[in-house]
Amino acid sequence: MSGALLIAGTTSDAGKSVLVAGLCRWLARQGVRVAPFKAQNMSNNSVVTGDGGEIGRAQALQAAACGLEPSVRFNPVLLKPGGDRSSQVVVLGKAVGEVSARSYRERKAGLLRTVLATLADLRADYEVVVCEGAGSPAEINLRADDIANMGLARAAGLPVLVVGDIDRGGVFAHLFGTLALLDPADQALVAGFVVNKFRGDPALLAPGLGQLRGLTGRPVLGVLPWREELWLDAEDSLSYAADGVIGRPAPPRGDQWLRVAVVRLPRISNATDVEALACEPGVSVRFVTDPSRLADADLVVLPGSKATVADLEWLRANGLADAIARHDGPVLGICGGFQMLGRRIEDAVESRAGVVPGLGLLDVDVRFEADKALHRPRGEAFGEPVTGYEIHHGRVVRRAGEGLVTLPDGTPEGVLAGRVAGTHWHGLLENDGFRRAFLRWAAGHAGRDGFRPAPDTDFAGRRAAQLDLLGDLVADHLDTGAVHALLERGTAPGLPVVPPAGAPPLT
Repeated sequence: MSGALLIAGTTSDAGKSVLVAGLCRWLARQGVRVAPFKAQNMSNNSVVTGDGGEIGRAQALQAAACGLEPSVRFNPVLLKPGGDRSSQVVVLGKAVGEVSARSYRERKAGLLRTVLATLADLRADYEVVVCEGAGSPAEINLRADDIANMGLARAAGLPVLVVGDIDRGGVFAHLFGTLALLDPADQALVAGFVVNKFRGDPALLAPGLGQLRGLTGRPVLGVLPWREELWLDAEDSLSYAADGVIGRPAPPRGDQWLRVAVVRLPRISNATDVEALACEPGVSVRFVTDPSRLADADLVVLPGSKATVADLEWLRANGLADAIARHDGPVLGICGGFQMLGRRIEDAVESRAGVVPGLGLLDVDVRFEADKALHRPRGEAFGEPVTGYEIHHGRVVRRAGEGLVTLPDGTPEGVLAGRVAGTHWHGLLENDGFRRAFLRWAAGHAGRDGFRPAPDTDFAGRRAAQLDLLGDLVADHLDTGAVHALLERGTAPGLPVVPPAGAPPLT
């Protein structure tokens, strides 16, 4: 088998990332050498690759589905929003500057050349490349210089499947409307549709699938059922439940729960850091934005941020800074959250705010540097071997107290001071032994003597099981024969053009 295809979506969070991961897992289990690709991602959830760069976390998960280490080739352009009007641009793993929405459009022609060259290299090295689009291909205001959806598909000759989320409602209108808004040359590459997150009796859906095929001349290649197990590695914090609960909390092993409040910062990054806690029996993890939600929390977590100083100001303006200071239980800060917990932040890089006082819960001073630290370190914490990854501009320039992590050369990382801990390491809580020791520490400081960490939670195993489930869903609910044909021969010629494509604009 050889070839490539693009999975586009009717909306953001329609299911593109998980469908790509499922296709990758299904193909890899057949012995196919497969790789993921997302030309352009916009996300503050990122990871450090083995080749020393930074890519979107979704592409790292898709790489794991293929049995591969993350590589900058899997996501050549990453946009990391620092506010409503600007983003940091990361090209082939390295930050190259800040752009506004308008100035970014001026750079896209050059980026398209990078994207196409990277995709061509991947196609030369792998039998199959499964590409993920960005947002919706029907964003007609952005089509002229698109590099991630139909612009990529046209330039690289990719067949396209469009996935829609039926759980949101209106999936038939979404699928039909997406196709109808594309121009005829773009429509010629759309081979069919996939319905995602279906609940209920498939027989009730069948008439609609038939009508959609009659209206568009294109089949629905599969209806993927909704599965509650699929919540790990969310694309962003808005993907979690409406009530802020993360995961599906299992009953405690002891006789008490441990309640964790994670502050949902406006510019939160790597929100997935706390998912490992949510996998633990008896640990209830919830995102919060209101100071009152900290009142009954046992553990407060300040996560990472793409705009540390701006989010620190937001904490103060919303009363959360005072609530954290009054909290008499354990507090954990990760990356930007760690920086906020310190005594002083000097930032002439990200916010350019100069010297800003931190929350003062840790005796640490941080200075932002122009170059970004990108590392995948190892060490020891709470007597357990640990790994993680670092993505930050802030550097600790003065510290007092014990380190949370000890590096192999004896250098301390982070700070552990009484009931408050901080670290620059993302992924630290994914280390099973450390996580159990950390939960014992947190429960002790919270007075939760009846809480017992489970001895058998395997976070890496949970992630692998989710990828296997995605592969099973593709194998069981997708027309895999049609997928094979798309990969080998591309989109069939002569598909009908759906109006109003190609029609003159209304006057």
